Amino acid sequence: MSSRFSLRDFSLLLALLAIAGFFAVQVPGGQFLSARNLSLLIIDFSITATLAIGMLLVILPGHIDLSVGSGVGLIGGIGAVLVTHQDWPAPLALLAGIAVALLLWFGMGTLIVRQRIPAFIITLGGLLVFKGLFWLVINNQTVPVVTGGRANLFSSLTTYYLPHVAGYVLAAIVVLALIFFRLKRRAQRSAQGMAADDAELTFLQLFLAAQVAFFFVLLMNQFRGVPLPFLILGAVAGVVWVLTRHTPWGRYLYAIGGNEEAALISGIPIARVTVGAFTGLGVIVALTGFMQTAYGGASTTTVGDLMELDAVAACVIGGVSLKGGRGGVLGVLFGALIMACLLNGMTLLAVQPEQKFIARGLVLILAVWMDMRLNRTALSH
Repeated sequence: MSSRFSLRDFSLLLALLAIAGFFAVQVPGGQFLSARNLSLLIIDFSITATLAIGMLLVILPGHIDLSVGSGVGLIGGIGAVLVTHQDWPAPLALLAGIAVALLLWFGMGTLIVRQRIPAFIITLGGLLVFKGLFWLVINNQTVPVVTGGRANLFSSLTTYYLPHVAGYVLAAIVVLALIFFRLKRRAQRSAQGMAADDAELTFLQLFLAAQVAFFFVLLMNQFRGVPLPFLILGAVAGVVWVLTRHTPWGRYLYAIGGNEEAALISGIPIARVTVGAFTGLGVIVALTGFMQTAYGGASTTTVGDLMELDAVAACVIGGVSLKGGRGGVLGVLFGALIMACLLNGMTLLAVQPEQKFIARGLVLILAVWMDMRLNRTALSH
């Protein structure tokens, strides 16, 4: 759970820069770095990263969920059907979808911990069940999310952009919040007699963060503004980061993944913590389902296909151990951004679908190999 920068952190940054640089050169007409494409890339990244952060919650205690892709389609389909065919108000339809996701993932988590059935088996069954239910819900048809040709809250999830001024205001709030929490941390460490962070390094980090925040808003404003999915991702990432890094529940997740027997002896409520992780994942699956369905403009039988692959890949690329006990939100965000850049660049180069699958698989294999290699290096020292 160390917050220090590691070799992996820098390797992720270098890999991201290399991928972005390659596509910036190879894609004709500078399309990869155009304001429009970067905005679409951020939306793709936000959707993938949101689901990957949810996956982090169950991987940390040593589990995995193969059903999230089908769940994304199912929950998005439920929302679309309620809005389009049942004339429900969009906010109520979205709440109903979240409630269904809560019940489903709470049930799966309970089965896993109470009956001691491997999560791989339960979620593999969930993948098939949710896919079948999804197709039943939409009746194997295309269900639009726009009612009567008018936009609603559901359809606006991926079409709404912050006004330009509001984007800068949000960036300022984020920077001020970072300054506040960093100064608060320094004060707490000083009060406890611990060595405080170097003042010059702290200033440099905050200054760099401020530059990144305002440059990002400036870049997004070149098209339409900061897209709503990025705000949703920011909220999810912030909540999960606080939960995993600054609450006893988060420390329990790492402890269970690190050594479940030791966690049990220490009195950690393993069952309650694990069920809570799956339930939290359910909420995030619902949010991802709404965004993915709104992004396509309709619920179709292919929504959510193989999204579990991208979520797991983003986690592994970001340094999350599939055995549990290691990983964090920042790494997952890097992993998701690498996956999003890779897929976006291949799309602009008109790469064939079969070649995209091969590339995604090779990236995942390479990430696992790097993870094992770095682990061996760390153990040897």
